Amino acid sequence: MLKIVFMGTPAFSVPILKRLIDTHTVLAVVTQPDRPVGRKRLLTPSPVKEEAQKHGIPVLQPEKIREQHEDILAFAPELIVTAAYGQIVPKAVLDAPPYGCINVHASLLPKYRGGAPIHQAIIDGEKQTGISIMYMAEKLDAGAVLSQQAVAITDEDDVQTMHDKLSAIGADLLEKTIVALEQGTIEAVAQDEDKATFAPNIKREQEVLDWQKPARALFNQVRGMRPWPVAYTLVNGNRLKVWEAKEIAGEHECEPGEILATTKQGIDVACGNGTILRLTVVQPAGKKAVLANQLLQGAHPFQVGKRLGEGHE
Repeated sequence: MLKIVFMGTPAFSVPILKRLIDTHTVLAVVTQPDRPVGRKRLLTPSPVKEEAQKHGIPVLQPEKIREQHEDILAFAPELIVTAAYGQIVPKAVLDAPPYGCINVHASLLPKYRGGAPIHQAIIDGEKQTGISIMYMAEKLDAGAVLSQQAVAITDEDDVQTMHDKLSAIGADLLEKTIVALEQGTIEAVAQDEDKATFAPNIKREQEVLDWQKPARALFNQVRGMRPWPVAYTLVNGNRLKVWEAKEIAGEHECEPGEILATTKQGIDVACGNGTILRLTVVQPAGKKAVLANQLLQGAHPFQVGKRLGEGHE
């Protein structure tokens, strides 16, 4: 049983923290400072802070860990574990614990280094991703890998389902990896820099559906943006979020973005390369998400021949 400091912030990190609490001594938790959330901008603690406080574990929230890490080192941990912490950890911290500083990353490194590996893997249409446990390095997600486990991505998966699967698998793999570290039966393997790819945090422009793309790429984008931040298109200059869509059989010679049909099954839209995407669950600006066919009752702007994605917000 090791004495550990845990560093993490979002919900992804919570199952990993819980496992460490069950199996080791968690001396302290380091997480991002409370942030304003929602329309009322209420100052809100991170999910990791809330979990730590349930167990009476000391919580540290440095605004800049590069300048404020003495309190962390004062706990003299044998091992530091990070999972989606949100700041680059300085060398003084990385070098302090005798067992080192290891990170739980949601990809099969060296693919998808960065802050949005789950989103990007789905957007890219990958058939699998996974978990990597690695030593932390000063360069982003570039440390030597201790262990990995692959996880399949199906067409039914989105960011939420993969987040939950990878978080649970990450907790299991971390536990096995720490045991092997204690026993000295594991050896870290350097990443192949030539195969490294990157998944930076999602930018606002990535939310927009580009109807020039084939339906399959847009289908991947929709589920790679769900439940956050959610892909969208414009209708008469107003934002229409697309929560669910599917690629359907058929061909067309229409302009990309043109509505081909409106039926009980949804709104069929022309995409690039003659392909078709059916919008099945959508959310007009200022309203709740609904089945697409519910928008087709009464007066609506979804006439066949109209082009989506035109105008300005």
